[in-house]
Amino acid sequence: MSNPIKKLVGQTAMYGLPSIIGRLLNFLLVPLYTEVFAEPSHYGVVSELYAYVAFLVVVLTFGMETSYFRFLQVKEDKNLVFQNSFLTVIGVNIIFFLLLVTFNQRISNALLFGDHIEYIVLLGAIVCIDSISALPLAKLRAEENAKKFAFIQFASIGVNIGLNLFLMLIVFNPLRPEEGVLFILFANLFASLVKPLFLYKDFLKIQFQFEPQLAKEMIVYAFPLMIGGFAGIINETLDRILLKHITYNEGISNALSVSAAKLKAEAEVGIYSACYKLSMLVTILIQAYRYAAEPFFFAQSKNEDKNKIYSKVMNYFVAVVCFVFLLVSLNIDFFKHFIRNESYWVGLNVVPILLLANVFVGVYFNQSIWYKLSGQTKFGAYIAIAGASLTILLNVIFIPTYGYMASAWATFIVYAFQMVVSYILGQKYYPIKYNLRKFWLYLGVAILFYFLTVMLNFQDQSLGKFFVHNMFILLYVALIWFLEKPAKAIR
Repeated sequence: MSNPIKKLVGQTAMYGLPSIIGRLLNFLLVPLYTEVFAEPSHYGVVSELYAYVAFLVVVLTFGMETSYFRFLQVKEDKNLVFQNSFLTVIGVNIIFFLLLVTFNQRISNALLFGDHIEYIVLLGAIVCIDSISALPLAKLRAEENAKKFAFIQFASIGVNIGLNLFLMLIVFNPLRPEEGVLFILFANLFASLVKPLFLYKDFLKIQFQFEPQLAKEMIVYAFPLMIGGFAGIINETLDRILLKHITYNEGISNALSVSAAKLKAEAEVGIYSACYKLSMLVTILIQAYRYAAEPFFFAQSKNEDKNKIYSKVMNYFVAVVCFVFLLVSLNIDFFKHFIRNESYWVGLNVVPILLLANVFVGVYFNQSIWYKLSGQTKFGAYIAIAGASLTILLNVIFIPTYGYMASAWATFIVYAFQMVVSYILGQKYYPIKYNLRKFWLYLGVAILFYFLTVMLNFQDQSLGKFFVHNMFILLYVALIWFLEKPAKAIR
């Protein structure tokens, strides 16, 4: 019998590698963007646009990826399951894009983009292509066709990075920053088109085998996941949108001109977003893990030792993400140089807060298997909606006083809240006996080590600071290795 933990590690590597490399390369675009966009406000526009992308992809995939994996386990006709989920997503995206094109000017005005309706149309095209491509890519994952999945993802990533480097380093004129925003969107558009190009067989094989009863069952299962995903994206990205609009309104109320208030608001978003990127190393790891973990968790649902496996996976996961938290937060003097323009560094205080917040996100994702396996996806929606409501409340109340620091702390509080609520509900409706002592030990030691380094208060960028900080990291790794003996467990 194969070791399920070893299988999960292997699948995380296979399916997660394109995501890890893609996000790392996009992470490496931060130095490019922060250098070519001399004013943080220009980078703020790009960050806000991609906040909307995150919202729309969740809505337009309609939770059908998870629904597809779920119904593959219970339906004999696998092709019919795929056709129903694929056609549903295509229909949703056609309706959305027609509405977007019809009302693009009104949407542009509402989002404070003025006459830049081209931003809106390009953004809509990107999210529709990505959303429609999601189901054929999910099919590759279900069929364990890792090579083709990785090739398509790498091809898309390569086009995006290559076009960004060419357009922003050679073609871009810093005196016309609006063109830079367009170049970034065009690079993303052509990168997105790579996916359907390589998945053309799935598009040509559409048979319009639409079974209303099956579609209804899949939508009923998926809809709470979509609502939960949408609410989850509120927690992840709405702070940038609220930060811009609240700061803009505050500027107007303080007698700033419209242009000055808009510039100030976009600069706040640019600074916050650039520093937020440094916390994305935890998110990159979580994204890679999710590609393999979701089908893995479903596949283990019939295993007699499933609860033991889920608990062990949680131990390893918490240990790894807390290690990344320490690695970045204790070496912030190194990582900050990824942001090439020092005018962005004023926001670096948000990084440790957001890193810990993303640790909580990962724990919550692991826990979320209880409502997916039990079919009670409505609880995922309830938790996400509660978190989204709290996100909006905290940002609206505190941004006027504390700016982007309020957004960082709101993210931390909301993710901690969701993690705790999910655990309590999970123990009631689908109990999984997690090892709470190890969870609190790994998390607590990581936080303790961080605060110890803060209290030592070394001089910035000193050799002694680098040595001591990284000794704490090595000590943490030694603790995990001693308690978990991961190499032995995987063998």
